[in-house]
Amino acid sequence: MTRAAQRVVGIVVLLVLGMLSLPLAAYVLDGPGAENWIVPVQLVAMAALGAAVTIGLPGLAREGAGTGRRAMTGTWWGLLASFVGVVVFWFLLNGIRGA
Repeated sequence: MTRAAQRVVGIVVLLVLGMLSLPLAAYVLDGPGAENWIVPVQLVAMAALGAAVTIGLPGLAREGAGTGRRAMTGTWWGLLASFVGVVVFWFLLNGIRGA
């Protein structure tokens, strides 16, 4: 698979995971006293998933990057995807006007 194809596949996978991570974290942690853990668990999970995806698809990192560098790059990709997922989820719940 070419680097460009790896980037496209990796970004699409991370964006889908980013959009699903907040509702899934909220579903799992829905209960008294656990609601404050939803966002931290989502961020940690997306950081780990981003690292895993980037290690599996090295096209998301710089060419020739070692495994540790790819994992760190993937962590940032995962956190960016979680932010995009939260924004998309917010717009789906509230609409464009936010009311």
